[in-house]
Amino acid sequence: MVSRKAVVIAIILVTFAVAAYFIHTRILFPTLQTEAQAPEEALRPVRLFHPDLLDEGPMATLERAVQKNLEYLDRLDPDHVFHYGSQPVSCRRVRETQAHFLTLLAQRPSPEGLERAVKKDFTLYRATGRKGNRKVLFTGYFEPVYDGSLLPDETCRYPIYRPPKDLLTIDLSPFGEAFQGKRITARIEGQKVLPYHSRSDIEDQGVLANRGLEIAWLKDPVDVAFLHIQGSGRLRLPGGDAVSVGYAGSNGRPYRSIGRYMLDHGFLTREEMSMQAIRRYLRDHPEIRDEVLNHNPSYIFFTTKPNGPFGNIQVQLTPGRSVALDSRIFPKGALCFIATQKPVIQDDSIQEWVDMSRFMVNQDTGGAIRGAGRADIFWGQGPYAEMAAGHMKHEGDLYVLLLKKEVEPAGLTK
Repeated sequence: MVSRKAVVIAIILVTFAVAAYFIHTRILFPTLQTEAQAPEEALRPVRLFHPDLLDEGPMATLERAVQKNLEYLDRLDPDHVFHYGSQPVSCRRVRETQAHFLTLLAQRPSPEGLERAVKKDFTLYRATGRKGNRKVLFTGYFEPVYDGSLLPDETCRYPIYRPPKDLLTIDLSPFGEAFQGKRITARIEGQKVLPYHSRSDIEDQGVLANRGLEIAWLKDPVDVAFLHIQGSGRLRLPGGDAVSVGYAGSNGRPYRSIGRYMLDHGFLTREEMSMQAIRRYLRDHPEIRDEVLNHNPSYIFFTTKPNGPFGNIQVQLTPGRSVALDSRIFPKGALCFIATQKPVIQDDSIQEWVDMSRFMVNQDTGGAIRGAGRADIFWGQGPYAEMAAGHMKHEGDLYVLLLKKEVEPAGLTK
């Protein structure tokens, strides 16, 4: 029979082993710690050590982005509540924040003058970033332009779809407190509620084919996959016309990075990794194309959107001023300030990365943008935008601004 003393010693040894494991894990693998899962965990008010707030971008684009943002805020109930960290904030106050900011911009201040005014009139909240280093990883996205057709032919054979009627979003809140705020995307088959079809089901098995859901057809399945990742794009049609398409829903499956899959399987190295490198590799190795693309089960549905692209708050995005954040934990439409890096491009190649700091607006989200440590900058359209979006993987800081209560809000003519 095992003695009581031996049992106690065994428990102590196991306890020390578990503790040592967690200490070891936190030291060697800090990014494995839990990311922010709620608004109160995503933002913290800045009490001391305010950052430099010098904007190096064109003021005209900043004004346009904020003016577009007010269109979103004006659609909401003035008492609608946003969460700035742990603080509930009315839409009315958010609108006053941005109206006041526009009034400052209308005075055409120098970057230093704008910085002084912002520090005096606004409270800053800093994104808590990724666990382990408290930094935000900035990536980029752009509006791609692909050749396509409104009718299938021998060249354009790969469809993009509008949302199907059997795609359901089910609110679980009525089922109890444990399900408050939770939703699932599903389909009903007989008496069963099932996950919606995966990318492989749709692309390889053709489960949506011939249902009248096709918007257009593209030349390359990689174009389709990248259009899904970007969430919007412009299709260049035969004859010179073009049509813009934008995000209209998803199948609810989790996003999985094909870039990470290619790294893990040795198809590309970390140094080689970029959107352009992924495209080249899949073009040169068609035998693994479907394997790689189907690693991501998420599937995006589109709609035609003239004068796009639009973000998740349904306002037109502004290149270099619109940022996509996790809409679960960051307030939509918030006025932000970022500090990271941007590329200098010459002769179709990146010459260097330089500091980038500017005011932006949270106008979008994305399947891969999860947690307080991720942000995606919209770069617009064209060669620079594609290059910046394809290569940007840089850390930095993210702040959210809110007008102080004691500051008299400025009026704004609609």
